[in-house]
Amino acid sequence: MSAVELRGFGWRHAGRRAWALRDVDLRIEHGERVLLLGASGAGKSTLLAALAGLLAEDSGEQAGIVEIDGLDPRKARERVGIVFQDPQTQLVMARAGDDVAFGLENRGVPVAEIWPRVREALARVGFPYDLQRPTAALSGGEQQRLALAGALALRPGLLLLDEPTANLDPAGAALVRTAIHAAVDADTTLILVEHRVAEALPLVDRVVVLEPGGGVRADGPPATVFAVHGAELVDAGVWVPGPPPAPRRAASPPGEVLLTADRLGLPPRLAPTDLTVRAGEALAVLGPNGAGKSTLALLLGGLLRPGTGRLAATPALAGRHAERPPHRWRAPVLARRIGSVFQNPEHQFVAATVRAELALGPARTGRSAAEIATIVDDLLARLRLDRLADANPYTLSGGQARRLSVATALASAPRLVILDEPTFGQDRRTWWELVDLLAGLRDAGHGIVTVTHDADFVAALADRTLWLGGRPDGGPA
Repeated sequence: MSAVELRGFGWRHAGRRAWALRDVDLRIEHGERVLLLGASGAGKSTLLAALAGLLAEDSGEQAGIVEIDGLDPRKARERVGIVFQDPQTQLVMARAGDDVAFGLENRGVPVAEIWPRVREALARVGFPYDLQRPTAALSGGEQQRLALAGALALRPGLLLLDEPTANLDPAGAALVRTAIHAAVDADTTLILVEHRVAEALPLVDRVVVLEPGGGVRADGPPATVFAVHGAELVDAGVWVPGPPPAPRRAASPPGEVLLTADRLGLPPRLAPTDLTVRAGEALAVLGPNGAGKSTLALLLGGLLRPGTGRLAATPALAGRHAERPPHRWRAPVLARRIGSVFQNPEHQFVAATVRAELALGPARTGRSAAEIATIVDDLLARLRLDRLADANPYTLSGGQARRLSVATALASAPRLVILDEPTFGQDRRTWWELVDLLAGLRDAGHGIVTVTHDADFVAALADRTLWLGGRPDGGPA
């Protein structure tokens, strides 16, 4: 069992002026189950990294004290299991079974115990493949289940989960919550960061809300915190249980066709698929993990060569380049016409600062320095990144990095925008701002394609849905 204590704790990442966390006083007893909330950028992920002993002394500046059972977390790592926002950062082996076994071997678990514990952990998270499944062949959601299995196999005294269901389909998310519930008993302390608040509440007995800029805003039983502080938390952008958001319907019917796909596929990642993408329409691509949604997004964005079928851009999107499929367009041509947001935002960052990252697309399309500055400043303000303009993109929180990836896709003003899990890591305020931004683009005649498991986002924005791998209710795709 593991108890947590923070006294005046703060952390400032190297090269950053602002503190990621400041003046946090918090004690979590053995066996408590805590839901950690806060606006995007409040320091939730940084706090989990500190507890996991992952903040190296030379990577930033610490204030105050953080301890696990009276020890510096760097000396208590064997008591802690963590699942990050991005599962790829913790998958280290080529095969699924080996990846779960890796941590057990490092901790000296007897050989006779390793593989039974590996199989048990994989079964608890509903991992759908055998032990030999290549980790490189897994979807983002399947990788998340595998990472959780690796943490559960260690049977940690302190389990830290950073949005463990964010990239999972509803069935997979339910399996993971069931696995968490089974894993958390009197011997396990749980700290969970999760934006699906209503679904997370059965797993916890306490809610702690971090205040951006420093301290703890609210702390107590879930019912008390939401009853006493619910309205102010909503105003601050914190997710709270409540009714689904009101839809943002299109201002006019869909316009001209931009892309058509005829039996488009990439075996074995995506079965042949037909679809049409129109201007002035938001299309949501849904389906279970592993159905090929992210692969379809990359194909539509001209970033992968199709394995089967045909993808054709109309003159309305391609202009004089319509005779060629998007994957054969030159980079400047593609950037002006199609903007892509990857599932993992770090995969598309190449510049040293947020401002420079945003300037790349407009510069590539031949904009003047004055035009680039105007575009960048507008996007920084609209997506609440202005105070981070000079920060390194790799020091951003998960939600901030997601907003930057969306901003980079929009910076070139493409006619078609393709987004993979655009609402990942967003607080209530920035979630709505993304919905409003994309709704405005749609109503201005841009095409919007989103791959998502966010049912509220689909209800708020989507004009049409495409299901891959079959609908859960058995209805038509």
